[in-house]
Amino acid sequence: MSTLPNSGAAVAAESAITLSDYAAALRARWVAVTAVPLAAAALALGASYLVTPTFTARTSFMPPQQQQGSAAGAIASLGALAGLSGSVRNTGDQFVTFVQSRTVADGLLQRFDLKTVYDEKLAHDVRLKLADRTRVSIGKKDGVITLEVDDESPQRAADMANAYVEEVRKLTAGLTLTEAQQRRAFFEGQLKQVRAKLDSAQAALQGTGVSTESIKAEPKAAVEALAKLRAELTNAEVRLQMLSSSLSSNTPEVQQQTAAVSRLRAELNRAGQAERSAPGGYVGAYREFKYQETLFDLIARQYELARVDESRDGGQLQVIDVAQVPERKSKPKRSFFMIAGFALGLLLMGLQTGRELKARREQRAA
Repeated sequence: MSTLPNSGAAVAAESAITLSDYAAALRARWVAVTAVPLAAAALALGASYLVTPTFTARTSFMPPQQQQGSAAGAIASLGALAGLSGSVRNTGDQFVTFVQSRTVADGLLQRFDLKTVYDEKLAHDVRLKLADRTRVSIGKKDGVITLEVDDESPQRAADMANAYVEEVRKLTAGLTLTEAQQRRAFFEGQLKQVRAKLDSAQAALQGTGVSTESIKAEPKAAVEALAKLRAELTNAEVRLQMLSSSLSSNTPEVQQQTAAVSRLRAELNRAGQAERSAPGGYVGAYREFKYQETLFDLIARQYELARVDESRDGGQLQVIDVAQVPERKSKPKRSFFMIAGFALGLLLMGLQTGRELKARREQRAA
């Protein structure tokens, strides 16, 4: 009874395949072990020639700066209305989004007839293929945007990469121009209204006489301060109107501007109480004239800035490297095909050798 387990263990020991046995079997059939992986590598290399080559074109560019130095200085001097003249702030991340937008993709779809190129009937499928063949990245330190496009035609790959930059320029130019047009039209209407009021105030001032009592009152300093305060209040109200048209009343910007308007109104009420005791006639006409003159100056400067922004070409991209026609294909990598074929052939020979060794040991054990 006790010999049965021992005999079973002996059979298992005899049927076990050791590493030395495996190495010996491989050496015994070294010709096949060498020839089969090499043949598989050759076949994989031949198959790689059947794969349509892909070429990659690359371009890189810098997004425009957020603000020019001279414009920033002019805007900073405008006081309460400075926030209305800010230009479009295009960061690198925004331009990456522009590159990946449907508008830009549709522009390339029409320019290169990508439905025919990609053999697709639906524009949606063309956009997916285009996105799969396009890679865009932005440098973390320098902010340079790199754009790569894959295509079977090296010339078309370069043309599409450069076309991406052109389409992004069109998109950003339209966005900037639309915003500048809105500001220009708004301040143009305000300027007409203030000019009419300024002419009326000037006529009223010329129609008043300067009496001795008015001269003794020395109204110039007080009236100019009051006119400046009223102009600031009007400016703040205009800014609140612009913010309220695009933001909710619960946003911090609107609440902060509302508080500024309330503060200016309170100061104006206090100044108005003191001004009521001053002589009328010339004082009132002079006060109204200085108010309209100050307001006209502020809005005129805003209007000129808006006209300058409208005349500029929005989204001036600074292209660093224009995409050139690639001279070498990027896919397929024939060396990868050869290595994969050789490894597959070697694996198959190893498995085949192991199965044969196992079969022989089982026959001997039986």
